Amino acid sequence: MIVLKFGGTSVGTAESLANVKKIVENLEDEAVVVVSALGGLTDRLIATARMAADGNEEYRSEWDAMVKRHHDIIEAVVGDAARRAMTLEAVNPILDELRRLYDGVNLIADLPAKTLAQIVSTGERMSSVIVAAMLGGASHVNSLEVVKTEKWFDKNIAATEVTTRLLREALSAPGLTFPVVMGGFISSDVSTGEITNLGRGGSDYTAALVAAAMDADVLQIWTDVDGFLTSDPRIVKNARVIERMSFVESMDLCTFGAKVIYPPTIYPVFHKNIPIRILNTLHPEAPGTFISDSQGKGANGVAGLSVLRNEALVTLRGRMASNPADLSTRSFNALARKGLSVHLVAGTAGINAFSFALAAADIPSAVRLLKEEFAPELVDGQIEVIEVIENLATLAAVGDNIKKMPTIPGLILNILANEGIEVLAYSDKASETSLSYVIAEKDATPALKLLHRALFEMQ
Repeated sequence: MIVLKFGGTSVGTAESLANVKKIVENLEDEAVVVVSALGGLTDRLIATARMAADGNEEYRSEWDAMVKRHHDIIEAVVGDAARRAMTLEAVNPILDELRRLYDGVNLIADLPAKTLAQIVSTGERMSSVIVAAMLGGASHVNSLEVVKTEKWFDKNIAATEVTTRLLREALSAPGLTFPVVMGGFISSDVSTGEITNLGRGGSDYTAALVAAAMDADVLQIWTDVDGFLTSDPRIVKNARVIERMSFVESMDLCTFGAKVIYPPTIYPVFHKNIPIRILNTLHPEAPGTFISDSQGKGANGVAGLSVLRNEALVTLRGRMASNPADLSTRSFNALARKGLSVHLVAGTAGINAFSFALAAADIPSAVRLLKEEFAPELVDGQIEVIEVIENLATLAAVGDNIKKMPTIPGLILNILANEGIEVLAYSDKASETSLSYVIAEKDATPALKLLHRALFEMQ
């Protein structure tokens, strides 16, 4: 079995959907197709909901445009007249439901989280029906019935055991015909049945859950790029496709800003040793990137470079920093309970100092949580101050063999220093597969270009 995920750009237009149809129909194996909402629709659904809550009557025109877009797509890609009529019969009630939700939000001048989840779910509910109809004899499985979440602090996370069981039952049901089409991203609460979602990158994660549940031969992620690249091609013109890489390399590159797939996608298939192939819907003949448990073969031990922008550096100063194990455990647990992620722990924060980097947008919440966690230590002086530096970026060099190349850390630091790029903090110990550096955000672009030229272009 093959599991294929097609993102919003792959299902955004009649032309791109024609490519999807051709790709799926050329498969010889049984396939499960997981699709996102039509390209750009999720953002538009959210923006329109906020318009309605703010009393902006233009939300009605936005809804009209969504209706027209879906009707036009159905007209263009569902060739059989009878099947086209059935597709409209399935999609129109969802559009009507969406209008009622918008009208309700407008009436109460508020946008409850539960209502927003219902609104956002309509995108994948419609696109999956349309793609199933486009593929002719394909079966459709309602993801709300088989992908379940549970509460973890303030977040919805996949209830994997229940989801695995429900997926296996649904995908082996009598009379089911392949390919099977499902919506990505959307889910429902395992206890209440309320509509939820898997968050950013949720369609990738849905596909990974399906692949793991069904012990698929491969998970294919179809997107609008040729695969993982050695750096951001919008910045580095000579960035090249990474043909083969390991699960760990792909996770690290995504964690540090490569937006090819969402990091949690990799976990379910990694544990089952199911390979991932990143492919381009608009360029299907390209080999893409193959991700498996085998080590990559990056240049000089480096597979690729990635950068996280809009970062901040938090430093806790005081006597307690002489016990970094306790300080880090308490800090990270306090942040994790509210869903905040640390991107780098500085190995050289200085005497009586402990530093880490995280998204600048999380700083207000992070500082509040740290002050609550360390209130006694702030009072008695064990922690003297919590400092924050913003307008930063975290730059990472990733590779399975990076620690076997002892010259690489020094080379990177020398390249940056020679160009006057100050490294405020770095970590070369915590991870076996990455070196990460905190620099000023204004230096991120020149740093990427310099390092890419030295590590990949001057060989």
